[in-house]
Amino acid sequence: MSEWVEKRLEDMIQINHSNISENKYNGTIQYVDISSVDRGRLLGYTEYKYSEAPGRARRKIKPGDTIFSTVRPNLRAYWYVKDCPENAIVSTGFAVIRAKGEYNNRFIYYLLTENSFVNYLALVAKGSNYPAVDTNDFKNAKVTVPDSPTQNRIASILSTYDDAIENNNRRIALLEKAARELYQEWFVRLRFPGHESVRFVNGLSEGWEIKRLDEYCHITDGTHDTPQQTEYGIPLVTGSCINSGFIDFNSTYFISEADHMSIKRRSGLDSGDILFSNIGTVGNSCIVNYDREFSVKNVIIFKPKTIEKTAYLYYLLTSPIMQDIFTAQTSGASQQFVGLTFMRRFKILVPNKQLIDKFAQLVVPILNEKQTLNSKSQNLARQRDLLLPRLMSGKLEV
Repeated sequence: MSEWVEKRLEDMIQINHSNISENKYNGTIQYVDISSVDRGRLLGYTEYKYSEAPGRARRKIKPGDTIFSTVRPNLRAYWYVKDCPENAIVSTGFAVIRAKGEYNNRFIYYLLTENSFVNYLALVAKGSNYPAVDTNDFKNAKVTVPDSPTQNRIASILSTYDDAIENNNRRIALLEKAARELYQEWFVRLRFPGHESVRFVNGLSEGWEIKRLDEYCHITDGTHDTPQQTEYGIPLVTGSCINSGFIDFNSTYFISEADHMSIKRRSGLDSGDILFSNIGTVGNSCIVNYDREFSVKNVIIFKPKTIEKTAYLYYLLTSPIMQDIFTAQTSGASQQFVGLTFMRRFKILVPNKQLIDKFAQLVVPILNEKQTLNSKSQNLARQRDLLLPRLMSGKLEV
């Protein structure tokens, strides 16, 4: 049985090991800011010429590093750098953490992201509006760790789950890329089946129409109230909980059954509805797969009558053209917001039913496969999260 000993984290890690100098760096960077990282997942890089990059783009990273947001650590903006471009740079809002000597980098990552350590960071964070930790809060933390072989075994067990989740995410991204490319080809470039022989009437393909969104489907929104948080109950989903086409139920909080029923009477959900974040982070969307009860706030709800109409509207709302329109609509506002009236009156191009149905025949299986892969990832994450505290405390022998 491995012996676990108490150590200061400072003895095990280096923090912010390497920064770049504006005077010495020239070229492009692949930048990661705090909004690009969420609970162990990188949402993407942004490429900049370094001379045009944000002032906080300073910290170098390499494979094996852990990056952890020092602002609001309870929000869990952390990521293990399994691989990255040579010119990857992260914000100074991250602590970049690297294992010393015999310590396993991935073990360190799991040590830092286990609930008890995140709770410690939240407790020592300073400031009311933007509670934050600093490098000393990491260095001074006392942790209990096993010998090197046991660290390696624990890291191997837990990384099996994360690697499977990462593989599912890659497959989801490829499926989504295929569906978006099909939408662009048919409805933006207008190279849909039979386009060569189509007739045009008043500048539109025959059978196509310009409609207000509220003519295309019923539109409502979530509650405007702020129900009291409860320890147990029904999840309350806000726009900030919608990410990459799915709901992150880990970022929701619970409300009472009574509050949920009140919201449900006003804005009940059905499978095939589309949720659209309209306050704060505007434009994130997902399709409701109604396999669990939840309520919604700070979202617009589109309720098409058929899955075919849902498929077309979802890819329209998430298309680059529409995202640019939403950005223009909210630019300059202190709080980004797209109102219900604006969305109801907004006019869209609606193809004929036959083409919408053909599009759905191709993309609905993609949407279903994405949902299946996401559900598998959620199950893997739950299993990992059950194992994590037991392994990191030594209660489960490996």
